[in-house]
Amino acid sequence: MGSGVQKIWAEHALASGVWRAGVQVTIGDDGRIEALADGRDSDALRVGVLLPAPANLHSHAIQRAMAGLTEARAADTGDSFWTWRALMYRFLDAVGPDDLEAIAALGQMEMLEAGYACVGEFHYIHHAPDGTPYDDLAELAGRIAAAADQSGIGLTLLPVLYQQAGCDGSPLGRGQVRFGNSGDRFAALFERSSQIVERLGPDAGIGVAPHSLRAVNREGLADCLTLAPDRPVHIHIAEQTGEVDEVMAHYGQRPVDWLMNAHEVDERWCLVHATHMTAAETARLARSGAVAGLCPVTEASLGDGIFDGADYLTQGGLFGIGTDSNIRISLSEELRLLEYSQRLRDKGRAILASRESSTGRTLFEGAVRGGAQATGRESGSLAQGEWADLLALDSASLDLDGREGDTLLDSFVFAHGDGAVSDVWSAGRHMVREGRHVHRDAIVSRYRAALRSLRERA
Repeated sequence: MGSGVQKIWAEHALASGVWRAGVQVTIGDDGRIEALADGRDSDALRVGVLLPAPANLHSHAIQRAMAGLTEARAADTGDSFWTWRALMYRFLDAVGPDDLEAIAALGQMEMLEAGYACVGEFHYIHHAPDGTPYDDLAELAGRIAAAADQSGIGLTLLPVLYQQAGCDGSPLGRGQVRFGNSGDRFAALFERSSQIVERLGPDAGIGVAPHSLRAVNREGLADCLTLAPDRPVHIHIAEQTGEVDEVMAHYGQRPVDWLMNAHEVDERWCLVHATHMTAAETARLARSGAVAGLCPVTEASLGDGIFDGADYLTQGGLFGIGTDSNIRISLSEELRLLEYSQRLRDKGRAILASRESSTGRTLFEGAVRGGAQATGRESGSLAQGEWADLLALDSASLDLDGREGDTLLDSFVFAHGDGAVSDVWSAGRHMVREGRHVHRDAIVSRYRAALRSLRERA
């Protein structure tokens, strides 16, 4: 990693599930946690609250540039996910490789400032707007990696297989041809993307992402799974009721049931959204060991519905958090909205808390554990040998001052928010200091230039 040995002393630290006071964490030159000890060396950086930093398990980088542009009603009959999708497709037609890199870097910078140390990039834009492959088949995957190199975020790249416009096998439309690949071409794309990720660094990883049961046929899904037998598999599932109806009409089963009957869904899987499940599907997913990839801000924005978090967690289900459309990149807000949506539905309070853990701690630790598993990243706790994915909160922040234990996380999630984030490390890379990304000015300047260029071409 080349950062040299670093020492951090924390007033409070959540280490391997236990709150400790006065802990020093040593980060080795390889970017991993080398040691935890009591006491403080004179050269150790002092922080207030030290936590394992979660991974953002589901991002569509390019949509960051659409934030705030889709809030006018698009149709007299009412807006929906499907009308939003049509606007998104038109926006993508204007975006080139340089634009994508600048937009991705901006989003990744904001993720780090919010407290995320890693991102699982669900990367589905592969070709030119008319569907023609670039000379380098993985040109745009390379741009995502280049953005990660600049931002310093940990990257798990998830190249997306997209074959058809619907379960009936209908051909891809104008807005979708940038995504499309045959099985053979996707295999070549995956191989090239793997080479790009390998050059990025030892903490970078890759997985596969069959887009959805609507966009991938049976054979394509099966072939996709053979490309990375020991790596993460992410899939959109049961996000919208229209999607559930379409899958039932063509497969004769609900999406989660069909997937789990047809394939061995286990710890390497992440089922993104999984919003519309029956009680039986919820129980099956919880027992499988797979991660439910929840994106509360985007799911609220698109009117998806409310994930049944209460029953899912009661049955031991794993979850992680993603920023998906990136219209609002905020770790605390994603966690807060997950709990508040349960309260609004069930008309109660502290729905996801347990006897052992407060609501904030249940949410935070769940996101950390699930995010690490879903991204295939050796992180998720302050423990020797883990990647040094670390998040520091300012304990002098107004709503954290004088607080201890779980109340620190409750105050971060429900009161103060991301403004309490002081420092973030990704595999030992100290990318956020005093609440600000170390390359913020350059990243923002390039993003502004990309937006100006996009407006001129629109």
